[in-house]
Amino acid sequence: MQDPMADEQVLLGDIGATNARLALFKDGALGPVEWMAADEYAQFEDAVEAFLTKRGRPAVTAAMLAVAGPVEANRAHMTNRGWTIDAAKLCEQFRLRRARILNDFAATAWSLPHLKPQDLHRIGAGTGVPDAPMAVLGPGSGLGVACYVPGAQGGIALASEGGHADLPGSSEREDRVIQHLRARFGHVSCERAVSGPGLENLYEAIAAIGGQKLPQRDAAAITRAALDGSCATCRAALDMFCAFLGAVAGNVALTDGARGGVFIAGGIAPRILAYLERSEFRPRFEDKGRMRPYVAAIPTSVIVHSDATFVGLQALAKRSDA
Repeated sequence: MQDPMADEQVLLGDIGATNARLALFKDGALGPVEWMAADEYAQFEDAVEAFLTKRGRPAVTAAMLAVAGPVEANRAHMTNRGWTIDAAKLCEQFRLRRARILNDFAATAWSLPHLKPQDLHRIGAGTGVPDAPMAVLGPGSGLGVACYVPGAQGGIALASEGGHADLPGSSEREDRVIQHLRARFGHVSCERAVSGPGLENLYEAIAAIGGQKLPQRDAAAITRAALDGSCATCRAALDMFCAFLGAVAGNVALTDGARGGVFIAGGIAPRILAYLERSEFRPRFEDKGRMRPYVAAIPTSVIVHSDATFVGLQALAKRSDA
């Protein structure tokens, strides 16, 4: 199969609410990935301009960009960042022959068949079924969810907004936390608990329900205090975070029929691997009543490859129908 981008220098990007990661792809090789703080740029085009200027304005002819948010008509308005990324506008401003915008977790889903054992950290038992769907979800600034479905023509990746589905409560304590969050937000999505801001929400809710007056902490501080044991409420929040992550991952496995495996991406899980292994993540993943045997047979892994999204973007770029 001929590489449709073999003679092109392509701008690849993983665009999140916190950081934009950009790199150049040419002749089958990926250049260095640069992290750019999204807060420093009023719009995405400014970040691209800075990236290209720093590299001496290379001749870029195409772009393939993974964006944290829903994509429609090759255009994305980011859910947790005020950027709108439009393929037509990028082509006009940077004189590109073509540009493709796709959901960031769809790009990660494209990586799943290409990840090596060293790119993954297994949690729990289970054996993936060959040629079965594989699901990926990941807590970060938000909660992304996608699925890869193998096929004779190379498979397809299905993006979704599963992070905004209802948060499932499985105990009276979790129900009280959800009730507290409902009073604050109205609708309580999975993302309200299973994300960096979600961890902060859990910490605040647990403290409020317990009548505690605790200092405000961000997700990183909550995680540190949970890991070092210096704050019981932080530990309770991280415990609940891991349990909710397992419950949501199990729901995704059932919904997608993901017998090829469920994969956890994002920036949080790789930092708490040992804690996640000891947590209620896997028990809650399997706790699906009559469907426990079905879900217990599905392997779960944390993606520890630092640039899995770019693995997916490269795989997609090499397809003849990209």
